Amino acid sequence: MTTSGFLRGPRIDPQGVSGTETVAELVDNAFLAYNAGRLREACRLYSDRMLADNATVGMSLTGAMTPAGLGRSTIIPLMEAGFIDWIVSTGANLYHDAHFGLGLSMHRGTPFADDVELREEGVVRIYDIFFHYDVLLSTDAYIREVSARPEFQRPMSTAEYHYMLGGFVREREKALGLSRRSVLAVAHECAVPIYTSSPGDSSIGMNVAEQALDGSQLRFDVSADVNETSAIVFDAKTHDGKSGVLLIGGGSPKNFVLQTEPQIQEVL
Repeated sequence: MTTSGFLRGPRIDPQGVSGTETVAELVDNAFLAYNAGRLREACRLYSDRMLADNATVGMSLTGAMTPAGLGRSTIIPLMEAGFIDWIVSTGANLYHDAHFGLGLSMHRGTPFADDVELREEGVVRIYDIFFHYDVLLSTDAYIREVSARPEFQRPMSTAEYHYMLGGFVREREKALGLSRRSVLAVAHECAVPIYTSSPGDSSIGMNVAEQALDGSQLRFDVSADVNETSAIVFDAKTHDGKSGVLLIGGGSPKNFVLQTEPQIQEVL
């Protein structure tokens, strides 16, 4: 038999899945090739490198993730476990995340529903997620109510704004007898800063812009966002640590997380 260097990899000879495996055992022993193999490699990379004690991990979040429940099912446990240190998200994800903290309901639907019929019944869709139009109006009203408070009447980074907003969402959760529903609320409790790379590009930003027409002094300081995110990475890499990034989707949040390196190396 010819011995080839290409045949030095572990033999594919898995045990049968019994149902008693942990998730880690299932990934290691059954995810052997194709896309499953790449997922196993990603899991190993994340656990071995990014979860090291000296690693500071940022995450970008793009796409309609929180309406589908990803915040409560995945992001909140990761923050509570200390696996995510800072986040750059679209404003839309944070806006729709607030629905859960305010006790508003999102429902599983179908991508094949008729848009005209949905509109006639006051139902909004995000592909196959359905919710009533009042969910948007209630969330808009809450964001305007909070943002109009005296402590918000000044320029601030988006992380400071989201930290303060998350505190109020957490109090609303408590009043409603809820817990661990909102990424904003848990990020406030865990002191995980959340930035938005394009703060005007969401219903949160639109509500803040509407209030500016009435004299609100709240302004998002995008330069503070650039400098603060760069400072997080710089601090990690100059104190015997490393910086890691978990990218969920692409777009502006991904670019904003990654631009910390050229900001440090080229500009600063």
